Amino acid sequence: GSLIEQLTTEKYECMVCCEVVRIVAPVWSCQNCYHVFHLNCIKKWARSPASQAEDGNSGWRCPACQNASTQVPKTYTCFCGKVHNPEWNRNEIPHSCGELCGKKRQCLDCPHLCNILCHPGPCPSCPAFVTKTCECGQTSHSVRCGQSTKIHCSNVCGNTLNCGKHSCTQVCHAGKCSPCQLTVQQVCYCGSNFKEVLCGTKEEFSDGFGNFSCQNICGKKLNCGRHNCTQVCHPQPCQLCPRLPQVVYRCPCGQTPLSKLLELGCVERKICTDPIPSCGKTCGKPLSCGSYEFVHTCESLCHEGDCKPCSHTSNIYCRCGFKKKVNCSGFFCLFLIAAITFMCDKRCNKKRSCGRHKCNEVCCVDTEHKCSLVCGRKLNCGLHRCEEPCHRGSCQTCWQTSFDELTCYCGESVIYPPVPCGTQPPECKKTCTRPHDCDHPVYHSCHSEEKCPPCTYLTQKWCMGKHELRSNIPCHLTDISCGLRCNQMLKCGMHKCKRICHKGECLIDEDCKQPCIIPRLYCLNLQLSTSFQRFMCCLKWYLMLFFFRIAAISIATKLTDLQLGDSVEISRLITKKEMKQARLQCDEECLALQRNRRLAEALEIDDNSDPFNIRSSGPKYSDLLKEDARKDLKFVSDIEKEMRMLVEAVNKGKHTKKSHCYPPMNRDHRRIIHELAQVYGIESVSYDNEPKRNVVITAVKGKSICPSNTLTSVLDKEMQSRPPPPIPHYKQTDKSSGNSGLSKLLKEEPVIDYFDVQD
Repeated sequence: GSLIEQLTTEKYECMVCCEVVRIVAPVWSCQNCYHVFHLNCIKKWARSPASQAEDGNSGWRCPACQNASTQVPKTYTCFCGKVHNPEWNRNEIPHSCGELCGKKRQCLDCPHLCNILCHPGPCPSCPAFVTKTCECGQTSHSVRCGQSTKIHCSNVCGNTLNCGKHSCTQVCHAGKCSPCQLTVQQVCYCGSNFKEVLCGTKEEFSDGFGNFSCQNICGKKLNCGRHNCTQVCHPQPCQLCPRLPQVVYRCPCGQTPLSKLLELGCVERKICTDPIPSCGKTCGKPLSCGSYEFVHTCESLCHEGDCKPCSHTSNIYCRCGFKKKVNCSGFFCLFLIAAITFMCDKRCNKKRSCGRHKCNEVCCVDTEHKCSLVCGRKLNCGLHRCEEPCHRGSCQTCWQTSFDELTCYCGESVIYPPVPCGTQPPECKKTCTRPHDCDHPVYHSCHSEEKCPPCTYLTQKWCMGKHELRSNIPCHLTDISCGLRCNQMLKCGMHKCKRICHKGECLIDEDCKQPCIIPRLYCLNLQLSTSFQRFMCCLKWYLMLFFFRIAAISIATKLTDLQLGDSVEISRLITKKEMKQARLQCDEECLALQRNRRLAEALEIDDNSDPFNIRSSGPKYSDLLKEDARKDLKFVSDIEKEMRMLVEAVNKGKHTKKSHCYPPMNRDHRRIIHELAQVYGIESVSYDNEPKRNVVITAVKGKSICPSNTLTSVLDKEMQSRPPPPIPHYKQTDKSSGNSGLSKLLKEEPVIDYFDVQD
């Protein structure tokens, strides 16, 4: 063929070195694909790692067909393998020996050897003819040797089937005949049931009458002719009657032989229906209840038939090992009859394999509590949830993908599909194109966040108090403080704000705390600008003093009439201002007293009593504490508010203690908290080191109370204007003594004579 022609004309190439195979070159031929290679090339290939067989098999692979070989070729042989190092002959096929091939053909059923000269490639098919029979063996035909085709005739097979009774009705076929498909009827041993089966089906046991057991009670008459068989359907014959006199030798309980009972005067039994004599002892037969350690027995006297129900209790165990006591006569017998497995109501509290959920199965016997719930946790994309069964550890990455292009905001950068779920938009180096609040140049890149970074362009802006125009201020900053004092006029109209440049109102929901600069009435103000003003102020004050003295003298002169039972009119002695019935506004202290008075009336407590020792032990605040509190009234007010809420919460709640932790603060603020805690009856402890040292307070139920007067209320009273001092009383010695004080003040000042020049 073409292979012989290529080798003869030296046009065949080696697949390893891709060189032409010469006539005189040693070669090797694969016995599977019949490709020809240089002997040296195939040796190198067989030793190289690339030629090793895969899947753990030993040997090396042919470069053409990948057929594995175990032995590496070492010698140069002809194609049939009989001659080593064959010499080239011009009249013969290159690399052949020129003799008959003699190799066995590939056909398995051909006994003839190859009868052509030594050749490359596969051997041709066998030319001989042989006689073969058909599949059923009834006819024979002459065919070419080595053909694998099977011969079929048109006759019926006729071979005996597996039942041994019928013949095969199929046309000549290969292989075994099919099982017999005819149906026959079989009867059970007791003759009450029938069934149809395939002919040749394996029978259990045939007693000549029946072929199988129907699992019902036999019910046939026994040999006595009076009783029926109580056994399950069985091969014949039935057993003897168990009550025959020649079968029964003992009493019903089995403890006493009947021969002894006959000696005691019992009637001898003649037939099976005669009663079996009783021995009169306790039955003692083991019952079906009880346990291996303690077997329950029948407590009735020796009797025939079944024993009475047991009157004891038995321990039954569920499948998880829980023990329970039940009455043998009721619940336990039902389990034995129905073969029901007892299950307790205990729920399993062990964790499932996921580590998140509990088993909660009733009467659980599982060794591995596998979780059947769906995981449901969010995946790394943040959009989808895990749909796998609940598991430990992290969920797998989201497998959802998008087939739409993912772009940045401006559309310059693109990620082409498929895009895994949760992928962030691509990074873009172009300038941001989103709309901005200001008109300044944009210097930041395109981004995927909705909000742009703050604008850092330097501008000029006024401070919050409009004091000065500040330069080099980033655009995004709005509230700028210049650091100067506010100095805006307050609502009182007399003072100016002392706060550092701030935003909004100077006083929010509070009044001015600065001292008033208006002089009090009826006072001797010596800081007035002129002497005339000082004189008029003092004159007015002394006139008021004389008026009160005259009124007192007038009242004293009328006391004699009052002692005699007359009335005294004092309306003329009271000024118009005092006659006005003004009502003071209640403060916190007044409201507290009013509330306590109503509570005392409801509880029928005497006003003079002091059960809580409140009047005698009012809160005392040190001068140092007051001085520190004046420096930061807002801080003290917040601390007292938190302490009051803590004390009220612990006194109204169920817990005996309640704590509050303050943030880290300086030493002066911590000292204020410690001193206030002593007044409120609260425990205070400092923790950590500077600068993170903080205070933790703990209120105790029944011990911590709120004081009647807070520190802020005490400071407010002290900051308010004090009432005028009491009017001094001067003893009158004579008529002119009343004007002595005024005369002293009205005494003319000494006149300086600037022309009195002394030598």
